[in-house]
Amino acid sequence: MERDLLDRADGTHGTFSGVVLYTPTDDGGLALREEGTMRWPAFTGPASREYVLKPAARPDALDVFFPDGRPFHRMSFTPDASLDTHWCDPDTYRVSYTHQGPDAFSYSWDVKGPRKDLLLVSHLERIPE
Repeated sequence: MERDLLDRADGTHGTFSGVVLYTPTDDGGLALREEGTMRWPAFTGPASREYVLKPAARPDALDVFFPDGRPFHRMSFTPDASLDTHWCDPDTYRVSYTHQGPDAFSYSWDVKGPRKDLLLVSHLERIPE
């Protein structure tokens, strides 16, 4: 996984590079864990985050949750469902997913609000076993 980070408010650039691990859960979902290194002008070091993916009501999507069970957003690659929004007071997060083949996809977060003005672009590619 590679992620480009841009703080549009001041032009700061950063990156995250690492791996994403998917583990089946007992309820038919997937636990997702990102592990890697974040490089930002004020910080370089280990970084991680976790989510839970569960089947959505529509067959072409997954619902993404925070580890504590709070809903985050919907993940889909179909044109009519590949965009979603999450409001995190006071900022709005808009995500867009792009399928790039059987072993790769990308997504971008456009974050705007009084506290943040970010563009976060992630690219995931399966590592051959």
